Amino acid sequence: MQLWNFVRPFKFRGHDYAVKVSLTFSKTTSCLYWEDKPVDEQSMNHKDGSTTFVHPLKTVTGSEAHVESGYISWWSNIGIAVVEDKQVIYESHPGKDVRYGEKLLKQMVVNNPDIKNTQKDKWETNKYSVYADLALGALFFIAGKITGDLALATMLGVAGGLSLILLQRFVKVDLLGGFAVFGTIMLLISGTFSLFLQDDYWVQMKGTVLGLLTASVFFLDGVLRKGTYFGARMERYMPVKLHHNRLAIGVSLTGVFNALGNYLVAENFSQDFWLTYTTFLDTPLLVILMLLVLRWSRKT
Repeated sequence: MQLWNFVRPFKFRGHDYAVKVSLTFSKTTSCLYWEDKPVDEQSMNHKDGSTTFVHPLKTVTGSEAHVESGYISWWSNIGIAVVEDKQVIYESHPGKDVRYGEKLLKQMVVNNPDIKNTQKDKWETNKYSVYADLALGALFFIAGKITGDLALATMLGVAGGLSLILLQRFVKVDLLGGFAVFGTIMLLISGTFSLFLQDDYWVQMKGTVLGLLTASVFFLDGVLRKGTYFGARMERYMPVKLHHNRLAIGVSLTGVFNALGNYLVAENFSQDFWLTYTTFLDTPLLVILMLLVLRWSRKT
């Protein structure tokens, strides 16, 4: 599933070009278009790090030209630079370095030579819990679309979650992401909420109510326990060392933002749009907010 798309158009030798960069959960893909036709595509898995993509451009004999695309900031904004004969002739974001992401990763590797192996190891450990979360989200969305009954879709999601807890007892891989006890408690609260308030409006409001409840628990962990429970467990997914208290507090504030966002969408838009928002559209917002939290939480 695509999380974000960036389109960076430019002109070269009188022709219309564009670089389109797409981000998914697993990789970044950069594709060069010439007159709306794809001519060069490159990609890299997130677990392999970050790179600057270099796409060749057609030019006259004796001249060399290419366009570079890459991260120009730590919060995943993408820029391009057109280079001809080693001279930059166009920048989508003047003054910004399209190799920022690549240089940042190299700096991190210098400070921690094992970071790439650590990142791969953490992905191998946690990927099954990520797949399980995506499957539960897909189950809720599909059931809601087909039946039009959000209460039924929620109960199916709860049943799916309880099935994962049962399945975890018989498999060695981690399906619950290190939050087995807390996840089970929240799942039971969610199921109880849906069972006794079988109304579409309250199904929509469940994200707000439970989101604020979860945010409160994370906040208390960060303030009173210095993040020793939730902050420490969240860090296991991250490739760098983080302050547990800041991570727990940052996640709690992100939860408050998402809870209020859910409330505003539910109150002001249709049920169908809310279903699309809560399944797809809030994910890119969550990614951006989590990047901000990680920047604040990183140990220097």
